Amino acid sequence: MIKRAWDEWRSGYMGRLISESFFAQGRLYAVAIVAMIAVAATTAGAAFMMEYIVDAMTSPEMRSYASLIALGVVGLFLAKALATYVQAIYLARAGNRIVAAQQDRVYRKLLRHGVSFFSANESSDLLMRTTNGAQSARRLIDILVTGFVRDALTLVGLVIVMVYQQPVLSIMFFLVGPVALYGVRRLLKSVRSIMQAEFKSLAEIIRVLQETSAGIKVIKVFALEDRMITRMDTAIRKVEERANDIARLQSIASPLMEFLAGLAVAGVLIVSTMGIAGSEPPTAGQLMSFITALLMAYEPAKRLSKMRVQIEAAMVGVGLLFGLLDQEDTMQESPDAHDLLDGPGEIALRNVTFGYKGTIPVIEDMNLTFQAGKTTALVGQSGGGKSTIFGLIMRFYDPDEGQVEIDGQDLRHASYASLRRKISYVGQDTFLFSASVMDNLRCSAPEATDEEVIAAARAAHAHDFITELSDGYDTQVGENGTFLSGGQKQRIAIARAILRKAEILLLDEATSALDAESESLVKQALDSLTADMTVVVIAHRLSTILEADKIMVVQDGAVVEQGNLDELMKQNGSFRRLFDQQFKKSAAEPEVAE
Repeated sequence: MIKRAWDEWRSGYMGRLISESFFAQGRLYAVAIVAMIAVAATTAGAAFMMEYIVDAMTSPEMRSYASLIALGVVGLFLAKALATYVQAIYLARAGNRIVAAQQDRVYRKLLRHGVSFFSANESSDLLMRTTNGAQSARRLIDILVTGFVRDALTLVGLVIVMVYQQPVLSIMFFLVGPVALYGVRRLLKSVRSIMQAEFKSLAEIIRVLQETSAGIKVIKVFALEDRMITRMDTAIRKVEERANDIARLQSIASPLMEFLAGLAVAGVLIVSTMGIAGSEPPTAGQLMSFITALLMAYEPAKRLSKMRVQIEAAMVGVGLLFGLLDQEDTMQESPDAHDLLDGPGEIALRNVTFGYKGTIPVIEDMNLTFQAGKTTALVGQSGGGKSTIFGLIMRFYDPDEGQVEIDGQDLRHASYASLRRKISYVGQDTFLFSASVMDNLRCSAPEATDEEVIAAARAAHAHDFITELSDGYDTQVGENGTFLSGGQKQRIAIARAILRKAEILLLDEATSALDAESESLVKQALDSLTADMTVVVIAHRLSTILEADKIMVVQDGAVVEQGNLDELMKQNGSFRRLFDQQFKKSAAEPEVAE
């Protein structure tokens, strides 16, 4: 039974935190604990020394020892000061290391998840779990270490002094403890639920701030300021209410202890003056030593009485942290994963069926091949499954049935590193890091030289506008490229993909943000640079893909037509209707080979 209880405790959040974090920083905590023991001993020693200090001041026969006693007092308080400093420094270092280690651990865990995980979890919730969870882990260990070592040992030392000086009077102190513990226990039932509600409100504040930053244009255009202010006010008010509730619960312990301590001191005074504390009346030094120990015991006793409330509050954040760490990775590399073998870069979907979690299949029993060294275009109405095909090729998701292959090799058995090396990508929603232009370009190929980066920028027709920026290639682009126009961001993203020099290039509306002239120039550059690459293009503007080697029309999760431009125009089907919608009957149609 004891073993089972021990195993349950070790597998719980507190047991795991101690085994994973406390022991990992064992050296730092060992120094802090030794210093805490010294603080506890010197605190008790200070109370004990009061007997000799008072006696030296009041008793003629003790005055000859005054210098020695004074020297002892100085040494005692110097030792306590040094021990307090060492304790604070090493406790802070250990705590900071725990926060850093937990945040690093959570971030690495997040990166192991697939794209679907981030679609299902709000960034504000992940941010709360990462930051507040790590801080709660540190706070919980600090509470346990300082409570069970410094405060408990200090209290024990002072109680020993009290019992040594006045055993009968010490009974008054022991009557206070059970009453205080009972009062604190009554508070614990409310703490956890209040803290959980506070975390949710804090997450809402972060969510509103993120949405305000990302959607400020929409907020301004549709005059949503009042609505956003109302949301923020509501979240702030809830956090304030929860914080007040926690403060009230934590503050009850202090007045309770103060009142009980006052009763104890009053009781000691009455008992000692009535002469019933013992047959021998205490000396002034003994009584002062006892009262000093009693009064000094108040602070550690108060902190210990509040410790359970603080533990319950910290456990909520620790639970959120481990809840995130314990989630199974949504995408996992196969244990026997191997690097993809060199090949021309042919991509194939074989009997693939896939649906996002909780939805009907987006594509069903799909079979298609993207020929190596050729350019294949995917066209069709939105929602047909084109972007889903890209997600499967990049292995953001695994198919529910069938397999996705590159050069005949199932991606489920390929290592992530080798798959990423083979693929470069430009999306419609261009993302740039909050860094310099050069850093954003080089992130796709860290080993690239400055000359190679500039050559890629020239190919994407980005070099001219980059050199006109305030600091050229060293210009900071801001959060997600906020200091650049949409077309400039798009050209940097294209240059980044060109610099990658991968065997497979995926373009999802890559030129949608460019004007006609820039689009034509970039298209010419891509045509020359991707002559031997496998290129797959998603396009809604048919003008960008008319020269593709093959065009596939994707509709309702299936390829309904495929062929080159001439072949599809002859079929007079879905592609021909899309072509006529965009170019109109008045536009000159391309010549169709007979």
